[in-house]
Amino acid sequence: MKRRHFIRSAAALPLAGSALFAENARGESPQPFADENEIYELRRYEVLFARPQQALEQYFKEALIPALNRHGVAHVGVFSERGMRTPVNLYVLIAHPNFASFQSADTALAADTAYQAASRAFESRGSQERIYARYDTWLLRAFDGLKQMIIPDTTQDRLFELRTYEGHNDDAVARKTAMFNKEELALFYTTKLNPVFFGKMIAGPAMPALTYMLTFKDMAERDAHWDAFVNHPDWNTMRVKPEYSDAVSNIVRVFLTPTDYSQV
Repeated sequence: MKRRHFIRSAAALPLAGSALFAENARGESPQPFADENEIYELRRYEVLFARPQQALEQYFKEALIPALNRHGVAHVGVFSERGMRTPVNLYVLIAHPNFASFQSADTALAADTAYQAASRAFESRGSQERIYARYDTWLLRAFDGLKQMIIPDTTQDRLFELRTYEGHNDDAVARKTAMFNKEELALFYTTKLNPVFFGKMIAGPAMPALTYMLTFKDMAERDAHWDAFVNHPDWNTMRVKPEYSDAVSNIVRVFLTPTDYSQV
């Protein structure tokens, strides 16, 4: 297998603020190509038991993703939750280049005749034919320390780790965010924890919180790099600093596998 690498695609620049970070081969924090913070819309679809999941995925692949791409969203990720979970959870990650893109998305899709035609069969399903119960949505603003998503090489095998850190109040989350921006993100690069995005939760079901995504070749690589992180002297120094104490009250961790049409 070829060594996995991160790519910066020119197609990721349809609107101001949508440029990506380049990987620094020495493991240092990459520098931004734009000043705007991306807005991430993360959805979790709970697929009903024994329903045709492929119809939902066809809607993502043939209707939703192409339409979002046409309207300035360069990357949409679609992932299944790892393991034999019932019901199945599908995650959709929409990387808006800025808040204006998020605000205008529904209007743009409503006016997009190609999207309306491609989605008609799916949207016309009656309540007895529905595929998912509901979907949850998280809205996130990219950290100042990582304003645009780092896109992994989508031709290679990938495992994603989605982590949400809940805080007991807004100040706790703000202090943990500062820890990442000032010190912890740099150590992630050093120990090859491979960030995809970091976002402060603007709206969601478990606020206040922050959410971030990492990517690895497989679980063995993931475990080895996390071991390097927790045993690094810089981590043992920063984690005991009083300004970061009591910043995380709960951690929710999910492992995800990308679909073959995922753009992340």
